[in-house]
Amino acid sequence: MSQKIAVIQYNAGNIHSVLSALHRLGFKGILTDNPEIIQSSDKVIFPGVGEARSTMNHLREKGLDEIIKNLTQPVLGICLGMQLLCKHSEEKDTDCLGIIPLEVKKFIPQQRENVPHVGWNTLLNTQNLLFDGLPENSFAYFVHSYYATLGPETIAQTDYIFPFSAAVQKDNFYATQFHPEKSGWVGEKILSNFLNIAP
Repeated sequence: MSQKIAVIQYNAGNIHSVLSALHRLGFKGILTDNPEIIQSSDKVIFPGVGEARSTMNHLREKGLDEIIKNLTQPVLGICLGMQLLCKHSEEKDTDCLGIIPLEVKKFIPQQRENVPHVGWNTLLNTQNLLFDGLPENSFAYFVHSYYATLGPETIAQTDYIFPFSAAVQKDNFYATQFHPEKSGWVGEKILSNFLNIAP
């Protein structure tokens, strides 16, 4: 049976690469900010590349903040989408959705590390059905200047300047700091695993 997959539309970049990744897996995503479509979907993807405060303001103006918080089907946040699921971001001192009780902090170089963190890095301590079928220390593609701290919700971590949450999960909410849609076969397997989660 085909699934109805909503991809939340807001003022964020990179959304079309998510739709393309779904298409490669044989699924069609619906790009939408319509609350009824989002609420009635089998799966919801909350992607994003952008800035935390302006995006949270946009979500609140559209009423999408409350819609997202009350979703009961599997939800996947990606990059900024993951950070906005957290409690608070240091990016312009932004209160986020508060679904994942973690803080989002800015990378501060300790030596000569580059910020943003851009490129392939290792996924460590993977421990969730999102990573079924993947070898430990698989590589994924990251682009970010802010990171979520570690906590009980961490289901994978990566080390760059500090250890941070590469992926998190709480209840029906899953999220990755890296971009599965840009992470080759590893990312496609993670997306496929998410799409196979029972509602």
